[in-house]
Amino acid sequence: MEIYSLILIIVGVYFFIFSLLNILKIKKDTVNYELENQPLVSVLIPARNEEDNIKNCIESFLNQTYKNYEILVLDDNSTDNTYKIVESYTKKYPGKIKLFSGKPLPPTWRGKSFAMQQLINYAKGEYFLFTDADTTHSKNSISLMMSNIIHHKADLVSGYIGQKTKTFGEKITIPLIYLLTGLVIPLWMNQRSKLSIFSTAIGQFIGVKASSFKAFGGYEKVKNYTTEDVYLAREMKKAGFKTVFVDFKDAAVCRMYTNYDQSVRGISKNIFDFLGKNSFVMAFVVLAIFVFLLLPAPLCLIQLFELKLNNIHYLDFFTVSLLINIVLSTLSWLMIFITRRISIYVAFIYPLVHLNLLYIALVSWIRSEQGKGYVWKGRLVS
Repeated sequence: MEIYSLILIIVGVYFFIFSLLNILKIKKDTVNYELENQPLVSVLIPARNEEDNIKNCIESFLNQTYKNYEILVLDDNSTDNTYKIVESYTKKYPGKIKLFSGKPLPPTWRGKSFAMQQLINYAKGEYFLFTDADTTHSKNSISLMMSNIIHHKADLVSGYIGQKTKTFGEKITIPLIYLLTGLVIPLWMNQRSKLSIFSTAIGQFIGVKASSFKAFGGYEKVKNYTTEDVYLAREMKKAGFKTVFVDFKDAAVCRMYTNYDQSVRGISKNIFDFLGKNSFVMAFVVLAIFVFLLLPAPLCLIQLFELKLNNIHYLDFFTVSLLINIVLSTLSWLMIFITRRISIYVAFIYPLVHLNLLYIALVSWIRSEQGKGYVWKGRLVS
């Protein structure tokens, strides 16, 4: 029991310090200034069945403070009105917005990666901004991307954008993306180490230097990955290119999913892929989530109840370790939620977030192992 108690304290301290250092690193590395010389930027937007979102996305790019840019949209074989909506904008802004029809998806590619690779072939910019059709951008979006990529002399820059959550299911699911920089990826090691595992990206907002990206090989290098954004940063880092992760919450916002079912399917399709589709690693992760993140809260309640029941007025070491783990985990989530501008009350019920993570991880693992995959936007993702 003493060993478990010590590990509980270590996990709490680790989560808190890890989160704090990454938050400070992101804040330190994020810059914002207007550029005097403005090289051409190609904004690249893949769109598959996005009739509910694409209008807001395009509209948000029409009044940018950065002036030298083009908007390229690829309709990825949509079965709704996506093409017609974008086409109406190309008629209004013929010199600014271009629309392309996507080719059929080859069996060796993932849909988003293939759409992006096609867009690259049409783009003329010295820099590319890859973004999703369900994002809405501030007037400083392109400027923020360019100021950061140029300031850091980077080949790839990415970061967290703002996230909108409305339903309770979204609120306990979307925060799971922040565990990347809360428990997994030490961003302060990105520039200090050549190891690619210390690099990451968020597909909602990725800026790249065009010449570097083409020399790297583009999305073809990550065509088999569902979590193509993370592996894109890792593979570019491995190839010797510089990647940076900053704060883009003032650049764009997104409501990733509209209900709990969508949230579960959206996150679960990525987890097993992120872990390299390794069942041993997945088993370890599931066990660790249960023992060190989920179990402490109910165990603490049981311990406190037993102490009260037995009229014991002091706390034993095990109970203290549980309390330390809970307090530090709560503070870690609180820091994350405040800096990401999302509902902070969820930080105080974080065990539900961890329980949800356990459920989603198991769903991801089981469906992948059974070869069922996931239907996403009308396509099977395995």
